[in-house]
Amino acid sequence: MRLIHTITMALAAAALLSAAADAVHKNSKGVAVEGYDVVAYFTQSKPVKGSAEFAHHWMGAEWWFASAQDRDQFAAAPEKYAPQYGGYCAYGVSQGHAVGIDPEAWRIVEGKLYLNYSKSVQKKWAEDVPGYISKATTNWPGLLK
Repeated sequence: MRLIHTITMALAAAALLSAAADAVHKNSKGVAVEGYDVVAYFTQSKPVKGSAEFAHHWMGAEWWFASAQDRDQFAAAPEKYAPQYGGYCAYGVSQGHAVGIDPEAWRIVEGKLYLNYSKSVQKKWAEDVPGYISKATTNWPGLLK
């Protein structure tokens, strides 16, 4: 009986650890936001692919930018431009899951960048943006490693 309890507790702990997220979502190359320029969402109002030529390291990830100017703006105030919830899907975080994103599925709300898994998930998120933001903000600390 005691052995079963110990195994059950170990499996539960392993499940929790596997669900934990890094502070910043990165692709297999360690690049945040799939290599998109997060400053461009604010300055150009659209997703713009960045380049390794204009990289900046922050929070254990490499961030790519379309220009040296965007890179320098980010370096001066990364919290202003970095996506919420470490760049994980805002809807997913609201549901208690740290999942990847599609850089084309985005929205700026009250000066903050939110990304979603896909455009179809973004439609669901758009049904109650304030509610999902509130849930995600509550859930986010518990999803971190």
